[in-house]
Amino acid sequence: MNLDDKVCYCFHVSRRKLVNWVRLNCPKVPSQLSECGGAGTGCGWCIPFLKQIYRQGTIAENQMVDTPEGELIDDVTAEKYAAMRAEYVKSGKGTPPPGAEPIPSES
Repeated sequence: MNLDDKVCYCFHVSRRKLVNWVRLNCPKVPSQLSECGGAGTGCGWCIPFLKQIYRQGTIAENQMVDTPEGELIDDVTAEKYAAMRAEYVKSGKGTPPPGAEPIPSES
């Protein structure tokens, strides 16, 4: 994913915004990233990726985080990330709030 790609589709929060928020605010735990535009408080899809961003920006960097399909945020494309989120929501694991990025329809 590039820095300008969205990580939280529910609240339209980019990776760049989250990375800078971690750098400027030095959160003590990953859940504090929710203070950055509400990231992770909608459908919940992005939480494992928020944990990766937290660990990349803190001394806990060497800790592994379980993510859907074992993906690392640096290795997944924006398109694949969006498709994985759509599958997550369609499978009933999360409900996006009103105003969230719509789930792409199947062609």
